[in-house]
Amino acid sequence: VEAVHLIADGKAPRIPQPKEGATYEGIQKKENAEISWDQPAAALHNWIRGHDKVPGAWTTINGQVVTFYGSSLLDASVPAGQELTIKGALRPGLVTKNGLVVFGNDGKMVLVRNLQFEDGKMIPASKYFSADETTALEFTEEEKKIAEDIR
Repeated sequence: VEAVHLIADGKAPRIPQPKEGATYEGIQKKENAEISWDQPAAALHNWIRGHDKVPGAWTTINGQVVTFYGSSLLDASVPAGQELTIKGALRPGLVTKNGLVVFGNDGKMVLVRNLQFEDGKMIPASKYFSADETTALEFTEEEKKIAEDIR
């Protein structure tokens, strides 16, 4: 009751908060979000999920920083996929039709759905090996005629 009266009267003591430790901003730095691979799958998932969207949990793949988004624990048999070497990982990841499967030190799996590259380009993880492929648009003779008519 006394504290409430002091506040109401404008006489409550005011103690400035110290600047050190006054913010969570230091946790939000990109350099603090690198994935440490020597931990169980649940910890990997929590790390990725905890840094989703800002600043984004990241690792190095083929010499490039790649940020992981959208993780979930995968409780199934090891899916078929193309191996992807990840720096520091205990075993290669697998690019599958559903995304990138990574492994914890307990052998359990985490599924990552999206990847973002240093240039800002984001792709579904399942498209990692086809990300650089471009397909040329080819017209049939009928389509060429229609295009010419439109011009």
